[in-house]
Amino acid sequence: MSGIVTQRAGNAQRRDTQIGESLWVRVLLILVALAFLGIFLVAPIATVFVSALSKGPGPYWDALTQDETLDAIRLTLLTAGVAVPLNVVFGIAAAWLVSKYDFWGKSVLITVVDLPFSVSPVISGLIFVLLFGARGWFGPWLTDHDVKIIFAIPGIIMATTFVTFPLVARELIAVMQAQGSDEEEAALTLGASGLQILWRITLPKVRWGLLYGVILCNARAMGEFGAVSVVSGHVRGLTNTMPLQVEILYNEYNFVGAFAVASLLSALALVTLIVKKVVEWAASSRQAKRDASARALVPVRSTVSFEGVVQ
Repeated sequence: MSGIVTQRAGNAQRRDTQIGESLWVRVLLILVALAFLGIFLVAPIATVFVSALSKGPGPYWDALTQDETLDAIRLTLLTAGVAVPLNVVFGIAAAWLVSKYDFWGKSVLITVVDLPFSVSPVISGLIFVLLFGARGWFGPWLTDHDVKIIFAIPGIIMATTFVTFPLVARELIAVMQAQGSDEEEAALTLGASGLQILWRITLPKVRWGLLYGVILCNARAMGEFGAVSVVSGHVRGLTNTMPLQVEILYNEYNFVGAFAVASLLSALALVTLIVKKVVEWAASSRQAKRDASARALVPVRSTVSFEGVVQ
């Protein structure tokens, strides 16, 4: 009897020791994660805003309202506004094709989608210069027809689209492959068209993957520097995006202006994340209301069926 009591006491002591060790491990991991976030995320963002407002809100606002800065903001928004929808269309088409069909060259298509991940953005910009520059493959024809791509807005949009187009496609390919094609095949047997299947079944299922892909694509499009720097020509007021404007202002020792534009880029990224959280909250609220309505209908249905049986 005493041996059993001693064994139970030993087991309890070991459990307490294990619980204490696991608690310390959790606390240590949490502290490491918080330290990492503080050093590599919170501190740099805080430094940007503190440096931008170091001389007060007046110089900060003046730096953001300069003509060249406003032109850079407009060009950045225009580039993202064109590149993101193009990547959404391409991403949906590529993900649908890769996840729903088996065909010759499928692995080649996946490799092409991943190509911008393996190519430096600077090299991507040089590729467009070699293709559409004055001495490029299509340069003489473009010059004869008075079409400017390099050192102009079309080149910036093309380079940004090339750098960012895997982001939406890669998010959707993984989601569509994980979900399978059972619902689409069932809808097809019931006579639904391909467009109806896409809009009513596939896109609602992958909406969160699409949302994350759009957020990543938009952030990369607004912050792209390497490829845009090569094809833009740094023409003030015409081909400078916000990242290029930050570089110019910093090289001119206008630190308040450089950090002001950088803070605006950071603010746009934060706004994008806030919009994502609002969309998620609205969707979860609608789903909770639908679940509550479904649970409220269950007792009513059971009562009606019971009364029918009694009668």
